[in-house]
Amino acid sequence: MTLPAPAPQAPKKPTRPSDRFVAYVHELCESKGTRAALRKGLGLPVDRCNYLHRYLVPWMPERVHPDAKRAHYAVAALIAARPRMARDAPTMRPTTEDEAAHWYRRANLGAALGQAVNKKVLKPATAESALHLMSRQSTDAIHPGLPALTRQLLRDGIDVDWAVLLEDLAWWNRARDQIATRWLESYFRITSAPQAADHDLPPETPAPSEENNS
Repeated sequence: MTLPAPAPQAPKKPTRPSDRFVAYVHELCESKGTRAALRKGLGLPVDRCNYLHRYLVPWMPERVHPDAKRAHYAVAALIAARPRMARDAPTMRPTTEDEAAHWYRRANLGAALGQAVNKKVLKPATAESALHLMSRQSTDAIHPGLPALTRQLLRDGIDVDWAVLLEDLAWWNRARDQIATRWLESYFRITSAPQAADHDLPPETPAPSEENNS
């Protein structure tokens, strides 16, 4: 007797609000027209994002901190502006509930820049300069530069965890030092990993001398 194949389980919905928002924006971007409308908010403050309100206002609560609102609008525009190769790639999602809950263990922007350096996409001086500059700036200065930075990362196959970026931007002005430190730590942890691996290798065994071979 042949048993029927079990029905495929529907993917679990994200448990973290930032992940749910990112999933929502990905669904919106399946429409070419909506994607074009969301792209119009690139690098702009909320009061200049008139084309985005119809899509994002229904999702967000009526009362939300201005920094958090701008972060949502910014990330929605950045997702919509992904190059084609990034749109066709699998969407980065947390694989476990633990990973979703402990979002600070996930790859932040510093980690993405570290990966770009390891892949020779960016020079170390360029990536470190960008990180140190952002660590001294408010989000008003950071937002306009994010479209070019994330586009370069995505174009060269570097993933961006949009949910982590969303939360970091939402809290940046109130916890800049802590977030900037986490970005820098993630960057140097990744860029130093190849060196650490080399240090772990056992010393090379000297080649046998001609005298020993005789």
